[in-house]
Amino acid sequence: MAVFTPVSAHELQHWLTAYDVGDYVDHIAIAEGVENTNYHLITSRGTYVLTLFEKRVNVADLPFFMGIMNHLAGQNFPCPQPLPHADGGLFGTLKGKGACLVTFLPGAWTRHIQPLHVQQVGKILATMHGLGKNFQQTRANTLSLAGWPTLWAACRPRADDVHEGLVKEVDDELDFLQRHWPHNLPTGFIHADLFQDNVLFENDMLTGVIDFYFGCTDFLAYDLAITLNAWCVDARGTLNPTMIAAMMDAYEQVRPLGIDEKKALPIFLRGCSVRFLLTRLYDQLFPAPGAMVTEKNPLEYFWKLRTWQQPR
Repeated sequence: MAVFTPVSAHELQHWLTAYDVGDYVDHIAIAEGVENTNYHLITSRGTYVLTLFEKRVNVADLPFFMGIMNHLAGQNFPCPQPLPHADGGLFGTLKGKGACLVTFLPGAWTRHIQPLHVQQVGKILATMHGLGKNFQQTRANTLSLAGWPTLWAACRPRADDVHEGLVKEVDDELDFLQRHWPHNLPTGFIHADLFQDNVLFENDMLTGVIDFYFGCTDFLAYDLAITLNAWCVDARGTLNPTMIAAMMDAYEQVRPLGIDEKKALPIFLRGCSVRFLLTRLYDQLFPAPGAMVTEKNPLEYFWKLRTWQQPR
């Protein structure tokens, strides 16, 4: 469960007066997630999702996050649409934190991944990359190659306590990635966090993509690598070739990869393994005080990294 900021019914009743969504009825904490506080907010007109931004989210980035969701939803992409505040803005402030109200999407994330799921995920990812081409705002990926040394510097003194030998392995991998990171590939908006719990299904049909708050401008093939790693490799680093082929084929039916992008994928798969290893390690070593959070195991991405390091 992830709730960093409790909100009372009285506070929400007052906050909702700035929105044209009806009267407050109830609010229910959303269990999934580790970065922000989320509630299902029920009003006399229906159900919405309220997010209070915590931890790594900079309020200065909210126009980008709200803008991309508005841009995609306006093109019938299945993502939440931010609702306007009385002043016309797409986000406001609640309990001193940035907050937004978005439309509710039906469905739930699947815990039993099948090829039909990853096919739909590959297709929707490529579709999102295509629709994002005309989005004018940009945001640097602060959790990519340039940002990893800072995260690692904080974690490094205690990393061997989590897993013996982790310090040397991450040191060596960061050095490798600095020397081999690809350049001059197609860029655009990427979701950067398209894990199972950020894709909704109903009767095995994809109904929505959520949680755009790591979204940024980066290599499109890097986003594909993140998604392949999340959906097609298990927690011990075992590859599922059937799932990988299904996602790749579905993605390329919509957006074929260039030769250089295909060559870059093995490096991106190693890089995104480091990214999630480091952020999960940081969250484990420096937990937010008072937060009700289900931690994710950083070593899952250590095993994935080791798998992608193998020659193939």
